[in-house]
Amino acid sequence: MPIKVKNADDIKSKLGQVVYLVGTQWGDEGKGKLADIISEKYDIIARAAGGANAGHTICINHEEVSKKYIFHLLPSGALHVGKICIIGNGTVIHIPTLLDEMHSLREHGIEIRDNLFISDRAHLIFDYHLQADSAQEDRKGVGKVGTTKRGIGPAYEDKIARRGIRAGDLLNFGYFVKKLRANAERYMKEYGFETDIEKEINVHKDAIQMIEGMIINTSEYLDKAYKEGKTIVAEGAQGTQLDIDFGTYPYVTSSNTISGGACTGLGIAPNKINTVLGIVKAYTTRVGEGPFPTELSSYEGEMLQEHGSEFGASTGRPRRCGWFDAMVVKEAIMLNGITSINLTKLDVLINFQTIKIGVGYKLNGDPITSMPLSQDLGSVEVQYEEMPGWNEDISKAKTFKDLPKNAQKYVKRLEEILEVPINFIGVGVHRDEMIFR
Repeated sequence: MPIKVKNADDIKSKLGQVVYLVGTQWGDEGKGKLADIISEKYDIIARAAGGANAGHTICINHEEVSKKYIFHLLPSGALHVGKICIIGNGTVIHIPTLLDEMHSLREHGIEIRDNLFISDRAHLIFDYHLQADSAQEDRKGVGKVGTTKRGIGPAYEDKIARRGIRAGDLLNFGYFVKKLRANAERYMKEYGFETDIEKEINVHKDAIQMIEGMIINTSEYLDKAYKEGKTIVAEGAQGTQLDIDFGTYPYVTSSNTISGGACTGLGIAPNKINTVLGIVKAYTTRVGEGPFPTELSSYEGEMLQEHGSEFGASTGRPRRCGWFDAMVVKEAIMLNGITSINLTKLDVLINFQTIKIGVGYKLNGDPITSMPLSQDLGSVEVQYEEMPGWNEDISKAKTFKDLPKNAQKYVKRLEEILEVPINFIGVGVHRDEMIFR
């Protein structure tokens, strides 16, 4: 049955005990905002995949002061006092970045040390991973993928090659040092760069004093919490079209970003997830290289970039912008089993006389019904529908009826095309600028 959510207090009863938040496009859909809102009502917020290449931005108005928080590794629920935050086994962790984030929160009066747990099976990122990431991109030349150069890919390479170093290895420091030396020497030999092994050892030796008590079997912890009736938000990173298997390969990330990745990245059985909530931007963006069928190279794309502040939270890189691509989102709905949608950044579409929706593709003149391989995606002809725009500011809208008629029509048309209810509508960047529908 369709989910109907009246307000923030109604969320938990409608979404169920375990909910997974997943990006439906190329990432940057605005997952952090809804994750933050939902986290207030849930007990545990768990990060399932990715690393510091993903940034979640949360803006909060408090006593007429606006604050912006950007998380790279910490789950978005870190802003809520008393919530348990978990970094799951599917993530790759750069310990210095994690400690910097924790320190930044502490400066804002938020202490998360006693409420954060790290999977003992989560793999670690070291300086040689960052160096190798940069070297690999440089070697590819015109064929570069456009990574954030945060060491994500090389860390996952080590994981798959069965030579990775995990958080639990820190608890046996002699074993940790032995593996670190061997891996660092192999990277230096392969790439020809120098890395300071002793510095890495000392950094992590010091870090143990801070994080030793946080490193646990988080899968066991989540299972026990689930049996006790605790509620869980599983938080994805990036978007479906960046999934290593189902995204626009090779222009993808190195982990599984779809709902199946929540199970393998946290150790949660699939039958425990009650709701998969898809985060859908009201237009489309992507960062880095790769095909982008609805991309706008005109002033309209510049308007979207400017009005939407479309610059990467992790790197500051400008995002490529284009019209809404229903083919991309319908693929995500299928792959993730999405049952509810949060449409974000509807407010960015202000002042367009006409708004377009990409409703289908043609390849070599023939209609196609699903996303093609990347080598063909760049050659598709997009079939568009046009809808009238609106000029009114919608950031103060509290109900669906408060929206301009043309904005309402746009939302309803997307809902018809996607065949999934749009229960949440973002009308501004701040926590309270959300319509519950």
